[in-house]
Amino acid sequence: MKRLFVGNLPSDATEASVLALFSEFGKVHSIELVTDLFSGRCKGFGYIGMEGHEARAAIAKLSGNLFGGKPLRVSFEVSSGKKGRRR
Repeated sequence: MKRLFVGNLPSDATEASVLALFSEFGKVHSIELVTDLFSGRCKGFGYIGMEGHEARAAIAKLSGNLFGGKPLRVSFEVSSGKKGRRR
């Protein structure tokens, strides 16, 4: 399973609306939208779990397309390798 980063989401995006968008390309295993703690609205990005070939198809078709009036940024999640380490 691959994890996708989805950026530039509108603040009114919901898990249901993002699921409907990505399910056109295959089975969505997980959705994690980052939301504001106080308002509960989407902060503009999130993560989607899909199979590799389906994830590549979603990136090819959705990256740059408008969703809620904003052009989406869709790519594979890039790990910084510094999780949990403080200096």
